[in-house]
This record gives sequence, C-alpha cells and structure tokens, in this order.
Amino acid sequence: MERFDVAVVGGGPAGSAAAHAAAESGASAVVLEKGVPRADRPDRLGPDSTDAAGILDYWVDIMDIHPDEMPDDVVLSTLDRAEFIGPNESLILRETGFDTSYDHFGFCMHRARFDDFLRNRAETAGAEYRVNVSVRDVESDRDGSPRHTVRLASGEDIEADFVVLADGPQRQVTNKVLDRFLPFDITDRLATTKVNHIAYQEHRRLPEAVARDVEGAIKFWWGYMPGHTAYPWIFPNDDNVARIGLTMPIGMDLSDIEAREKYELLRESDERIPNGKEYIRRLLEQEYGDEYDIEADFPIVEGRGKSKGTETYAISSTRPIDSPTDVGIAVTGGAMGATSAFHEGGDHVAVRTGAIAGELAASGDLSTYNDRWKAAIGDEVRRNVAFADVVRGYGPDDWDRGFAAARKMMESSSDKLFDLNMGTVRAGLSVGRVATQYKKAKYKSRSDKYVQLSEDEYAYADS
Repeated sequence: MERFDVAVVGGGPAGSAAAHAAAESGASAVVLEKGVPRADRPDRLGPDSTDAAGILDYWVDIMDIHPDEMPDDVVLSTLDRAEFIGPNESLILRETGFDTSYDHFGFCMHRARFDDFLRNRAETAGAEYRVNVSVRDVESDRDGSPRHTVRLASGEDIEADFVVLADGPQRQVTNKVLDRFLPFDITDRLATTKVNHIAYQEHRRLPEAVARDVEGAIKFWWGYMPGHTAYPWIFPNDDNVARIGLTMPIGMDLSDIEAREKYELLRESDERIPNGKEYIRRLLEQEYGDEYDIEADFPIVEGRGKSKGTETYAISSTRPIDSPTDVGIAVTGGAMGATSAFHEGGDHVAVRTGAIAGELAASGDLSTYNDRWKAAIGDEVRRNVAFADVVRGYGPDDWDRGFAAARKMMESSSDKLFDLNMGTVRAGLSVGRVATQYKKAKYKSRSDKYVQLSEDEYAYADS
C-alpha cells in the first residue's frame, strides 16, 4: 500500500495549490483527480474547470499568484471596468478601491489552461498528480499512523497522514467524510440542492461592433431573472469570443415568484423557470435582437468550453465551513463553500485556502488552518455574505433603487466599490439607507459568524 504525507482529493485550483505548497515544503503529496474530458483540453484529462473565469485586481493578491507567473495563453483579456445593469438603472465600476499589485481592473482567463498551469506547478515542486482516479471514501483513525486510508474505486488504497478535501462545491467525497464527525446529518447544513447555485454558460463569437463595445468590461444584468443572486453575464475572452452565462438557485418554482411580469427574461407563457440556454437566448434577443440575427451573428464556438461550446456547473452559494483539523483533515475552496455566486466561482479563494492547507499539512500540524484561512480571506467572505444578505428578496424595482443609490455613493467615492465611508448625507437618504444595511449585515458577520459549520461542532469520539 502506498503512503504519502498528504493526500489531496480533487485536482482543481484548491487541490493543485495544496499539493504545490505541501511538496514545496518538503512533504510527499499526491493529487487524486477523477478527470473530465473537455473540448478545450483535448489531449489531457483534468478537473472540471468550469466557471466564468474572471479575476479582479485585488483577488490577485488574495490568490498570491500574479498573472506574470502564468503562461502567456492563460490570460485571454484584461479588464478596465464592470457594468451592472438593472431594468432601468445601471452603473459602471472602474475601481475596486483596493491597493493591489496588479495594474488592471482585472482579467479573464482560460480556466482549463489555468488549471493545467497549477497542475504543472505542483508537479514541478515534486507532487504527484494522478488522473482518472476516483475516490470512493476516506476512513480516518484519529490516533492511527497514518491516520487516513483513502479508498479508491479501483479497489486500491492510499495511506496518508493528512487529507485535503478539494472536490468542489458538489462535495461528493467531502460530505461523506465530514458526516462521520458530526452529531447531525451533514445534509442538514450542506445539501447540494440547497447550498449551491447552478450555472450555465456558452462561448459565443460576437459581431465586431458588439465585441468592441464589450471589450474590457464584465457585464452583469440584475433583476432580469428571479432568484436570490440570480443574474446573467458576459465575460469577454479573446478573438471576439465571450462567455455568456448565468447563475441561479437550484429548484426554483415559478409559482412562487412575485410580480413575475417585471422580470425582463420571463414570459407570460412560461410554465416553469426557463433553462439556461433559453435565458441566454432571451438576453441576447433583448440586447441585440433589433440589429442582429442572434443564432447567425452570435454563433456558439464549439471548440471551447466543456462540450460543444457550453458548460453547466455548480457554484457554492452559502457560507463557508470550518475543517475538522484535529483529525488531520482540511476542506478547501468550493468544498468548504469559500467560493461564491457573487464571485462566479472564486479561483482566488480556492487557491489561497488550498495553499494554506498544503503548507500546514507539510509542517505536520493543521491546528491553525481555520484561523489561517479566516485571516487570509475572511474580509472577502464577509463582504460577500453581507452583500448576499442585503439583496436577499430583491426584485427588479429593488435592484433599480440599489443601483441608483450605489451610483450616488460611487460619485462620492471616486468610483470605488467597497468604500462606504463617504458623504452619505450629501448623497441622499436612500444612499445612507443602503450603506447602513450593508454595514449592519457586515457587522452581523463579524469575527467568524459567517461560518455555518464551526470547528467546535465536530465530534471525534468515533474517529
């Protein structure tokens, strides 16, 4: 039976970052990745690699990997702004308001190439990366040596002193492992259909004039489709191609939607929530249908994305969880819920949490992991949790009021997103109300109150 210091379940950004950090610190590390065939990775199996793949300037520093370190073909376009579009109000953001080492507003990247870069980086440091390997289970003995036996679908076993769970927001292995250390059913907190959003995107080639208009901008439409943090987007890539997609909660019932006639992407004839493909068609028809034939002038680029130019994937839409570090397990990235529907994923927090877990596992002591990841990404998580709480229950009219207020705030703060310490009285009462709501929501998440499963809830008696 093979034995490693660190076994990593999942080979995406968090898993590869964990393996790199562990190997660089001198530990033996192995990544176990089931491998998914993708049109944009034709010669190599790898992780699922599905998200909108955009990084803001200050996320570069959270991730702690600068684009200059990446191969030239990873970054597809640089960004200079974000456009937020409501039914009748909109705003343009040109600064995030953070001091950062990156010179642009952000960038869009080729996610599969990014994952391959992280894999190569881990292998160069000395980690093993095994593909076409499915993990069936992880059995743990708190006092054993080693403490963990990773059971593979092939019937083989791998022993490890530490396990890093990095299997993404669907948590196919993570939930099974954590369930043994909890006095309640894990699905009470982490049922996939309740704590995730579903996302869908298409890679489409844009007409020249539209590509010029979109160049440098990530665009989001809020209040156009129902659901908490549900919205479509456009992310520009290269060669006039853009990712056009959306995210929405899983399992919404159209009969529960109030004032459905106000949502631009719903139709009176709808009997159920439209699927992603239909939503995108309606968005493009609304924005460009007067001038273009959508199917002819915005063709899907079939050689990109996961399959035939399209991708469907899960995104964490809940608060993060602590890890049972006392038994030598760290949960990272999407599996811990650190990614976010507001991020369209969250490669930066996945990489950072993975790196922290790998470093500590190599040192032989994971006890500070939960404190370390909170110190590294806690402010980022609090912002997302606060924004999500503020907009919970928003309809189209609420988004218009919010954008109008946000535009006034930005006019008082040099177009910076997170600087709410501006002259709200000068900007008006509505602005002060929005700022106050955000500050209250953020205050409620102070310390580690944004964590939905804390370390002290784990019980190790049977481990």
